[in-house]
Amino acid sequence: MKPFAAPLDDILFSLDHLGGAGRLPEWDAEFVADIAGHFAAFAEREIAPLDAPGDRQGCRLIEGRVVMPDGFGAVYAALAAQGWQGLTAPEVYGGQGMGGVVMSITSEIFSGACHSLQMVSGLVPGAIRTVMTFGTDEQKQRLIPPLASGAWLATMALTEPGAGSDLSRVRTLAVPKGDHWQISGEKIFISGGDQDMSDGILHLVLARTSDEGVRGLSLFVCIDRLDGTVDGARNAITVTRIEDKMGLHASPTCQLAFDRAQAEMIGQPGDGLKAMFTMMNHARLDVALQGVAHAARAHDVTSAYAADRVQGRGAEGAAVTLDQHADVRRMLDEIDALALGARAICQIAAVTLEAGDNPPLVEFLTPIAKVYGSDAGIKAAELGMQVLGGYGYLAEYRLEQTYRDARIAAIYEGANGIHARALAERLLRGSNAVTADAFEAYLARLSDDTMFGQTLAIWREGRVVVAGANDPTPLAHDFMALSVDTMLHGIWLRYAQVADQHKDPARLRRVAQAQIRRITAVLPGRLALLRS
Repeated sequence: MKPFAAPLDDILFSLDHLGGAGRLPEWDAEFVADIAGHFAAFAEREIAPLDAPGDRQGCRLIEGRVVMPDGFGAVYAALAAQGWQGLTAPEVYGGQGMGGVVMSITSEIFSGACHSLQMVSGLVPGAIRTVMTFGTDEQKQRLIPPLASGAWLATMALTEPGAGSDLSRVRTLAVPKGDHWQISGEKIFISGGDQDMSDGILHLVLARTSDEGVRGLSLFVCIDRLDGTVDGARNAITVTRIEDKMGLHASPTCQLAFDRAQAEMIGQPGDGLKAMFTMMNHARLDVALQGVAHAARAHDVTSAYAADRVQGRGAEGAAVTLDQHADVRRMLDEIDALALGARAICQIAAVTLEAGDNPPLVEFLTPIAKVYGSDAGIKAAELGMQVLGGYGYLAEYRLEQTYRDARIAAIYEGANGIHARALAERLLRGSNAVTADAFEAYLARLSDDTMFGQTLAIWREGRVVVAGANDPTPLAHDFMALSVDTMLHGIWLRYAQVADQHKDPARLRRVAQAQIRRITAVLPGRLALLRS
């Protein structure tokens, strides 16, 4: 198996030339590159070697507690000791105050090295953001420092057996009890619901405080230890099972039972959904980057194999490596394009979110990034397996694990079909149409190429068709595809313009030109599908 190598050059190049990070106040590209380099070295040396053995060993439930695979606790301790868990936390609470764009770099690298460990530790930034936005000053001072130091990890306890994406069906109940609340109910699919790496776990729990549908939901903090220390009395939270999953075997997906567990409210009664989406929107961009990480890993493994494996003969009759065959070259470049294109979309969204100057654009970009990023990881892994043939089907080259781990990204944090529906049904009409306006305005700035002007006209017409439909939901999938390809067209035109500034300009130019040809060929058909 090829050892993990962080795609640092591609990440930083994209951030500078596509993501637009330079427009952020006090952005220091050299300093950010130094931070990214340090984390990449740590990920390659310490985190990545856990991935394959952790997948084989998995997590175990022993006497009601989750035991992580061998070595995970030691590496997490090193991760926390170096301050990586508090990278985006405010300095006043013990963090580094680096911001979400820097986190997007480390998050992608972390997921590529070991998605399972990233999944368990990666919800902390979203939890900190939620407490910062909705918590009281006292809650911020008490809850954020242990998250920033790594003493605590965090979960997002939202889903219930009878309430997947339909939050109005949440039945977990919170009732006041003296100076705190008591929570009773069952939550499922809780990533990192328990583990033996951190001293404590901060559960953000969505629970019902009234019968008013989603307006009756409030958000609570529920610590697994009543005093927040490893030796404290356990709260009334029980791990009833660990799910047996297709992938992410080293990430414990737990079913939790809350039996009058002690909790405190974050924000106001009835504001639970608003508060929860603060964490979920962070998580959705994180999931998109997980897909990017898997696509980049698939390209690294596959291109190395294809460049070394001698197979068949070329046009002149001499033996050639796999990458000299036209169909293999096509697949290699498609894998590369999936990683490069999805990364650019994610970084544009992350920079816009950090800048804080265009929330409507962030709202429109988030589902696009989540859908395309997660799909990119799955498709790249599948193509990589095809390039390797029989060896791709074996565990030896890791691509089958890449596929298994990447597959969940299109399902969790809102199934991709739900995000496509939101784009077509909610974000094109009424007051929410400002989000589509913001996207259209961004596209107009993305490229001044005449060819792209024609693409933008196609998207505008598609928008009119969908917005005018009595029921836009049957058009949602095709409108998402149209929106993705429209944005990608501008991105690839930009890549072609700046290719000479990349370490491998020939590779970048070749991939960009192929994608431009593909997109301009398929876009009229996407519009025709919407019209039909």
